[in-house]
Amino acid sequence: MRLATYNVEWFDALFDDDGELLDDGERSARHDVTRADQLTALGIVFTAMDADAVMVIEAPDNARPRSTVRALERFAEVMQLRARRALIGFANETQQEIALLYDPDVLRVRHDPLGQPTGKKGAVGAPRFDGTFRIDLDIDATEDRVVFSKPPLEIAAETTGGVVLRLIGAHLKSKAPHGAATRDAAMRIAIASRRKQLAQAIWLRRRVSAHLAAGEPLIVMGDLNDGPGLDEYENLFGRSSVEIVMGEGDGPALYDPHARRALTQRVGAINTTARFYLKDEGRYLQALLDYILVSPDLAARHPRWRIWHPFDDPGCLRVPELRNALVTASDHFPVTVEIDI
Repeated sequence: MRLATYNVEWFDALFDDDGELLDDGERSARHDVTRADQLTALGIVFTAMDADAVMVIEAPDNARPRSTVRALERFAEVMQLRARRALIGFANETQQEIALLYDPDVLRVRHDPLGQPTGKKGAVGAPRFDGTFRIDLDIDATEDRVVFSKPPLEIAAETTGGVVLRLIGAHLKSKAPHGAATRDAAMRIAIASRRKQLAQAIWLRRRVSAHLAAGEPLIVMGDLNDGPGLDEYENLFGRSSVEIVMGEGDGPALYDPHARRALTQRVGAINTTARFYLKDEGRYLQALLDYILVSPDLAARHPRWRIWHPFDDPGCLRVPELRNALVTASDHFPVTVEIDI
């Protein structure tokens, strides 16, 4: 089975309110790319991946009258994809949903959120992801109240062969210090944002730990917007959110070879899954942000990971149509894992 995670930059901007594709020459939300060009590129990428299921990060909006499921299933129909059914969990207010696009002939799935609802007062432990999480992050005897701007998508899945597993789609998000008038103000916003992101990682890790303790096969997929050494505030808090979610030094650990390489090799080459243009510097920045983390029992099945990077992956580089499509489709590149389940 091939599973993928793919952050599609402003996928929502490619659909009208009825879920029909805006396949025209108007500008997409991506810089200097038309909607028709982005849609064509996405069709090429999704077709080339040929995944049994894709965790779509920044999926189309689900606020009325728009529908994430309707838009994704229409996209799959037009592009003639095997992964032609869509599933969404808790919708959010960012126009960037988390959804699963999957092949119903090989996989049965349902949204299965765990934890208790909290209300605005929140709860400690590992409450439901659409609630409020109470945690004292800095040991000041004052609890922080944290919410997910994009609640993770929890899925109970079963293959047609009868293998049962859990999938969690995640998009942890920190906020850029927009509007900060001074360097000190920007620093305060950045630190507060990282505190929130780490709290989200702790919340997610507690759910992961419960699944691992129960012996359940688990895959956490998505954009964690963080990685070892990504910014100067990591040392302030000791660990990156990726390390927290993986469970480094905290019981059974999830595994992703790209994350493992980054953790053990602080200096030197690392894999990357995203490419952003820095206007002020006139160059591109590459980062490792997207992961497929698997539980120890699944790691023992010798899965095979691949980052569909247009310049680093030989299979993508030597096919000009695919290479160019990956650059046009999004500022992130897909990550896939092939596993015998």
